[in-house]
Amino acid sequence: MKAIIATKYGPPEVLQVIEIPKPAPKSNEVLIKVHATTVHIGDTKIRRAKPGLGFIKDLLFWLPMRIMIGFTAPRKILGMELAGEIEDVGIDVTQFKTGDSVFAATGMSFGAYAEYKCLPENGILAIKPDNISYEQAAPISNGGLTALLILRKANIQNGQKVLIYGASGSVGTYAVQLAKSFGAEVTGVCSTTNIEMVKSLGADKVIDYTQEDFTQRSETYDVIFDAVGKVAPSKIKESLKTNGIYLNVLTTSDDIKFTTGDLIYLKELIEAGKLNSVIDRCYSFDDMIEAHRYVDQGHKKGNVIITMDHNEKINTS
Repeated sequence: MKAIIATKYGPPEVLQVIEIPKPAPKSNEVLIKVHATTVHIGDTKIRRAKPGLGFIKDLLFWLPMRIMIGFTAPRKILGMELAGEIEDVGIDVTQFKTGDSVFAATGMSFGAYAEYKCLPENGILAIKPDNISYEQAAPISNGGLTALLILRKANIQNGQKVLIYGASGSVGTYAVQLAKSFGAEVTGVCSTTNIEMVKSLGADKVIDYTQEDFTQRSETYDVIFDAVGKVAPSKIKESLKTNGIYLNVLTTSDDIKFTTGDLIYLKELIEAGKLNSVIDRCYSFDDMIEAHRYVDQGHKKGNVIITMDHNEKINTS
């Protein structure tokens, strides 16, 4: 089968398509034929070996990370989220069957940059909603879950005012929709070109950060969620109500833990028409380098999707 590896840490050009043996599921695993994956910001940070958290945090992050995935190059195939079809199941699997359409987060096993991926049946894995495509489903299992679990920390109540900074990114687009589903009055902050898209997700108000600094407004919020980790916590203090809650995708996510139940909760929201994925661009599997180049620019809207054509073969000539 085709897979993509990083030959070393560095720019997108370190990615390479290779041929490796197709995996076989263990007794408790399912074999998924991958139809769609994503270029998640986490994949690009690992590829570059630059988390961007600051010198000390980067150092503390990368020592254990390199022990886990490799000092000179990632030993693991990247890819953190996927959607596809179950092709085979282990003898002890009871929750899934061959032919099921599923979506999943791969966790620290990574591996979604491949034609096939084995996952345990008790992993972060669920039946794909019928009303969305594989391309729409793939990013929900990581970006959607991240937004959900961080927002839950604020225990948002009906009628509260919530501001989402970075409302046009992967986590931000899900956060806008989820905050609305909780009954909040949502203000999104994004650039000029993304205003209409953020409004279409249900935001009650949208602030163009290229024209206005939301912290200079007199308006205050019950919850401020920095979904891109770009606003200094000290800067937003005056914009929070008394006992208001500040959330940051880079720090508040440290102790969140994905569960299958949470993925099923998102599935139910999707089926109810309350949640969907914003897709910026779709690339073929063989255009992974170009997809990484685009994400590295830092201006994607929602999600960048990789689609798999299982009929294509590697050119070995």
